Amino acid sequence: MNIKTSAKVKTQVKTLGDAASEAIEKYFRKTVAHEAEVIKDKDAEELHQMRVGLRRLRSAVTGFAPVLDLPKQASEGKIGKVGRILGTLRDLDVMLESLQNRYYPNLPAHEQKVLDKALLNLLKQRYRALKGVRAILEHKTYESLKQSIEDWLEKPQYRAIEHLPIAEVLPDLLLPQVSEFFLHPAWLLGTEYEDGKVKVAHDLNAEAVEQKLAAEGTILHDLRKQAKRVRYLMNLFGDFYGETYEVYVEDVKAVQECLGDIQDSEVLGEFLTNFVGRDLKKELPKLADILAKNRYAAWQKWQALQRRYLNSEIRKGLRSVLIHPVVEDPAKVDSPQ
Repeated sequence: MNIKTSAKVKTQVKTLGDAASEAIEKYFRKTVAHEAEVIKDKDAEELHQMRVGLRRLRSAVTGFAPVLDLPKQASEGKIGKVGRILGTLRDLDVMLESLQNRYYPNLPAHEQKVLDKALLNLLKQRYRALKGVRAILEHKTYESLKQSIEDWLEKPQYRAIEHLPIAEVLPDLLLPQVSEFFLHPAWLLGTEYEDGKVKVAHDLNAEAVEQKLAAEGTILHDLRKQAKRVRYLMNLFGDFYGETYEVYVEDVKAVQECLGDIQDSEVLGEFLTNFVGRDLKKELPKLADILAKNRYAAWQKWQALQRRYLNSEIRKGLRSVLIHPVVEDPAKVDSPQ
């Protein structure tokens, strides 16, 4: 992928406090807009959108932490707890959808019979998870969370740096999370050190990849979570940068998605292995083969991104973009005639 030259955008300077309150209000409103429909449980998309809203709200609270003075009831931890409960239900929905629509039609009859029983098991789990979601959304702690955010939005409280122009502090907000992303050990998974350089292995076949994922797959899952945090944080500030910035955001999204495909496949495989109580290749050979092929395809996508981001010039490019927001001071903008 080639990096395009940034096209300048005209975003008037605002304060760090202004940007923080705008982000929190935007994602808080997105979250609560789906709440009633999530409780009704008639459309799985409503749950997905509410969960996304919570994730982005949590990212805003984390990203703007240096300037925010939030009440304890609206802490990042409180938001995360609600998000995890919704996430349990969402993960079950994803598994059900994958088994029913992606895999089931492509299996022989005897494997479909096994899957019928597995689907019933998942539906029972989903029923329990839905009860948990309804319980948390109707609990006083969640009501307290919402009310405390409403109260804060009515009269925001900040730390001393609230009046700093956002353009001056954007690099300080973004670079720490991006640095964690770059320094994550998962970037070295499946690499070799030769002649003073890190090289991505070209000769890993599907079986070798399966062995590597079985031994070290959790490290990729952790990078996926870091990619998610970076992506949501970068999404907060797209208006302050140009096209090149958006290319990098899409890269981070691609890392999150291909590692997510690997993780989803592994979670599904673990569930099915536990359900059948024996080697999945013996009980569901066709499905096991499909899952392995999907993981290998996702791994190959990951390796392309891995090669890209082990390139020091790409990393330097992102750092350079982050320290040069494209923002105009309103005092320097010509007033309309």
